Amino acid sequence: MGVRLGLSLFSLVAGAGLLLSSTAQAQDAAAGERVFAQCKACHQMGEGAKNSVGPVLNGIVGRPAGSVANYNYSDANKNSGLVWDEATLTVYLANPRAKVPGTKMTFAGLKKESDIENVIAYLKTVNADGSKK
Repeated sequence: MGVRLGLSLFSLVAGAGLLLSSTAQAQDAAAGERVFAQCKACHQMGEGAKNSVGPVLNGIVGRPAGSVANYNYSDANKNSGLVWDEATLTVYLANPRAKVPGTKMTFAGLKKESDIENVIAYLKTVNADGSKK
């Protein structure tokens, strides 16, 4: 009986380990900030951020697409009807032109799912006014 109990306990622990390893990893805002360095060529975030080649990304999570004041969006972006929630950003950051055909954004997209998740975590750290959450 002791061997069966030991094997059952081992099976339970091993199964729990597999379950945990198959669930999504936690987002890492610090890692996302490092990946965001690629985005800084066109986008600014934080206090004093200004529109550049791309719009300011302060408070982007939850914001309607094409809504930053004084930025000249493509018609495709302005008329997309999108709200930048996590699901939409996940698809967009992987391939912007596929999600919004006609967008002015020339970035090809992030290829690693973990980079996308981490960038989204970083984007969520900045309020619309540029202050840190």
